[in-house]
Amino acid sequence: MRFATRKTSLLFAALVLAGRKGLRRETICEVFWPGRGDAQSRNSLRQALVDIRHSFPAGNGSGISLDGDLETVTLKAEPGAADIWAFNQAIERGSSCLASAADLYRGDVLQGIALTEEAGQWFAPHQTSYRRKALHLVESLSHSFANDISEVEMACERLAERLLTSDPAAEEAHRALIRLYHHRNQPNAAHRQFLLCQEALQRELGVEPEAMTRALIEARNAEEAQSDAGPIATAPVRANERPSIVILPFENLGERSDDVLAEGIVEEITATLSRVRDFFVIARQSARTYRGRSVDMREIGRELGVEYAVEGTVRRAGDRVRVFVQLIDTESRTQLWSGRYDRAAVDIFALQDEIAAQVAGAVHPALLQAEIETAKRLQPDNLRAYELVLRAYPKLWSAVAEENREAIDLLRRAIAIDPNYGRAHALLAWCYSQNVIYLWSRDPEADRARAVAAVAVAARLAGNDPMTLTALGAAISQCVGDQDRAAAYIDEALALDPNSAWAWARAGWIAIYRERPATAKENFERAIALSPFDPLGFNFELGIANAHGFAGDHALAARLIQRMLDKNPQVTWAYRQLAAFAALAGDLQTARAAMSKLQAANPGVSIAVMKVSHPQRDMPHFDLFVKGWRLAGLPEE
Repeated sequence: MRFATRKTSLLFAALVLAGRKGLRRETICEVFWPGRGDAQSRNSLRQALVDIRHSFPAGNGSGISLDGDLETVTLKAEPGAADIWAFNQAIERGSSCLASAADLYRGDVLQGIALTEEAGQWFAPHQTSYRRKALHLVESLSHSFANDISEVEMACERLAERLLTSDPAAEEAHRALIRLYHHRNQPNAAHRQFLLCQEALQRELGVEPEAMTRALIEARNAEEAQSDAGPIATAPVRANERPSIVILPFENLGERSDDVLAEGIVEEITATLSRVRDFFVIARQSARTYRGRSVDMREIGRELGVEYAVEGTVRRAGDRVRVFVQLIDTESRTQLWSGRYDRAAVDIFALQDEIAAQVAGAVHPALLQAEIETAKRLQPDNLRAYELVLRAYPKLWSAVAEENREAIDLLRRAIAIDPNYGRAHALLAWCYSQNVIYLWSRDPEADRARAVAAVAVAARLAGNDPMTLTALGAAISQCVGDQDRAAAYIDEALALDPNSAWAWARAGWIAIYRERPATAKENFERAIALSPFDPLGFNFELGIANAHGFAGDHALAARLIQRMLDKNPQVTWAYRQLAAFAALAGDLQTARAAMSKLQAANPGVSIAVMKVSHPQRDMPHFDLFVKGWRLAGLPEE
């Protein structure tokens, strides 16, 4: 589109990105006409809107128009009118449309267009968000190659090359090309791509490739070595001596509203098997990354380091639930066991327990039924409360303030239905503690009091549920500051479920607070091994960075935090750690840039606010942070 002024063009782009939510007029004026005064900026906005309307006169067939009132302005158009909308749609439709989505991504949002500082700050989260979507997309495509050269393969290659042109250290794009070259039986090209990845990461970030990237080369090298050795076959090398298994997302064959039912069944099977020490179970959060994707079982086995995978389907028909489950050997792709179940909807919990017992028996015949019985989770009395808690999970680990508030609402509704649901109370305490420590709360002390109240109820109802115990430990550690009590809950959770990635991560943070960085690093690495694709993975990476920082390597800590933020721009509170460690390392340019971003996301932030909200405010090393913040320019009040 071409408009009379560059600012009108940028305003139009901002309205496209805002979509159906629209933009507040006040926000538009602050972004595009800052410092002009209310009357002058409002007049400039009116002129820009007139220019946009003239470009789309009524009856011209474009279907594009502006709508709004005294407060907001919204761009109305058909879903495919903008490339970015079509891109989102194609991704949401899943596997059959991913190749077309890849071809729609021609570069970063507004790539090459000069932006003012204010406009740059507004567009930056969108630019990063869509880049992350493209990186996830190229990974998804690289798991979907057919036997012959296909549209998916070519689209994946084009997208990876575009991503690497703008960011040579885009590790996801390197991985996609490595998989592509393996698929084409070009091992030399794959190895060369790995070396390019390694060199770019060292040059740009000073770090080594991630374990997932290294595994792509190591697995192929092991295959070739085995082939050269002759017909004597050896079992693939695994990270754990115990049988390792992943419960993949079950496919919902019914209504869209039943997705949460399928997720709940998977969660409880995963949780039950995790409690049995004979298994190494990949966390459900990482398994969810395979939802809606067609991925070869052998590829899953190598990516996650698992020998077995469970997959299934769920269909609700009236008041009945039908579930089909099968257990697959990931290396041979053979089916080891399958089962079909038909139950009344009210018997969901019994169905979950039965499936878990049968899967465990198929994987490990020596496993006694009594062990499964011991491993059963504390379940609520009401299925509706249970479903509300399931809906809260992705919101409370989203690292977004608004979604955390929505999680609080869902958990309170669950508690209203089932006041004795301990897990809901514990997760509610964690949500309130997140409000405090992530600078989301307008009244930190009030939210701290709410967290403490929820902890008191949850502690009485926790029973032997590891998730409840972990959420309790997290809330107490973050918001109350009693690390000994928090550690007691986390230790109990790990005794019940040694495969809980979240519990290991919380153990890592407690080790940080106790000034044991080496132990903390081990715990965070254990969490990543258990759940390599965890939605809280940014928290695990941030923990490792802090461990390096408190061990004295401030520069490495800053680089690792920056790398995490590049992948997770919504984690704005991490700029406080980046600012502190960069300043302590002597990199004041990075420190002040990070501080500027922290202040943009949290107006009014100060050292005084940190002393109220920061989870490490009572720790001896908190003074180290304060020193770094002062160097980075954070005001006292």
